[in-house]
Amino acid sequence: MPVSISSHKRERFNPIDQVEDILSPNDWFLDRRSDKEMAVEVPGSWCDFGLFFSWSENLNALHFSCALDMRVQPEIITKVYELVAKLNERLWIGHFAVWIEEGIPMFRHTINCNPDEIDSSHIRNLINIAIRECNQYYPAFQFVIWGGKTVDNALSRSIIETQGQA
Repeated sequence: MPVSISSHKRERFNPIDQVEDILSPNDWFLDRRSDKEMAVEVPGSWCDFGLFFSWSENLNALHFSCALDMRVQPEIITKVYELVAKLNERLWIGHFAVWIEEGIPMFRHTINCNPDEIDSSHIRNLINIAIRECNQYYPAFQFVIWGGKTVDNALSRSIIETQGQA
């Protein structure tokens, strides 16, 4: 039998508060746009990433995106879509997409956030996965967008899988 959650508890639950608590100690720029949205600028290995969190109370869902600091020109969008498709085949969690209006590549993921099931470790893992994937695949985007490389060439040049220990 499912456990019912009081409407009082449901009204107070907001994972954006947890995101803010997790990220505040890092001295990163946080912009709490509303009770349901927050933007954060995070340093990455290759560029700063724009994190965006959006909470849907109706769906009990936390949507998250991590935007790369680059723009896709319309004349190469098809190549970037091919790159995104090949990268997404490698991912277990989340996916890459392109924000068409701005031409910005990004990593996206949405998680179900039932109040009794989500904790800060889930959110922390989501953030860490996104930053790791963006750091790892940023060079592939760079090779295609700025370097004029083919998708396969960009992937082979940018993806180095380590084996063993140093």
